[in-house]
Amino acid sequence: MTTTQITSAREITSGTKEWADYNVNCVKGCRHDCRYCYAKIMAKRFGRTDEATWKVMVVNDCVVEGKYRKFPGRVMFPSTHDIIDDPEIKNACFKVITELLKSGNDVLITTKPSLPVIQEIVTKFAAFRPQLQFRFTITSIENDLLSFWEPGAPTFTERLTALKCAHDASFRTSVSVEPFLDHDPRELIDTVLPYVTESIWVGPMNYIARMGVSEYDEPQYARIRQIIVRENLQRIYDDLKDIPHIRFKDSMRNRLSISQGVSPVAELARV
Repeated sequence: MTTTQITSAREITSGTKEWADYNVNCVKGCRHDCRYCYAKIMAKRFGRTDEATWKVMVVNDCVVEGKYRKFPGRVMFPSTHDIIDDPEIKNACFKVITELLKSGNDVLITTKPSLPVIQEIVTKFAAFRPQLQFRFTITSIENDLLSFWEPGAPTFTERLTALKCAHDASFRTSVSVEPFLDHDPRELIDTVLPYVTESIWVGPMNYIARMGVSEYDEPQYARIRQIIVRENLQRIYDDLKDIPHIRFKDSMRNRLSISQGVSPVAELARV
């Protein structure tokens, strides 16, 4: 595998290094087309995609057909695309997951979850349950916010149902509330908490466009800028910091100049 296909955490800037030692991706582009997506921003900046082609997901056959060794540490899959309910994309992703698990890797599946995909994963990979942890990205309880910021991704109800599905199948479950789109993410966190066995990661939006935003869309961007002001981040931190499952992303901690405390639950979860 080349370094563009498997990436060591030592090569990653802030974000994914908090979750895994290595990242694997087998698809170019992502149908979710999230407005804040760092992978999309970088791909556009370096001329690898444009606004139209990013949404067209293309399988990287070299990665799919590769052989995977046992890596020292956790492997996150995927990090720049998602596992969607499309036969070609799903089968490619499942093949990579299979090879990673067969080699003995500890795999963190990160996804804005499609319920049919999660239902298939918990059945297909039941024998590998000790090696798998899910991290579901659930950023709001409001579908109008999700449809604006993550236009191709599943609804809140579908993501919550997928979380319950994985939890009920006795898989390790965790949630990423990054970026939180609600002014106060507490209701979302209280809703998902009963179905989380490991951790809930909380962080603000990092990449907020200022140029090229239409007059129609500007109110949504202005709203997010108000959400991430220091005073609101401090209020959220103070409200959540004593919940054992909560972990704050480096983007949150850096803005508030705080260190990361490790709760007993998070320590056991190796998060």
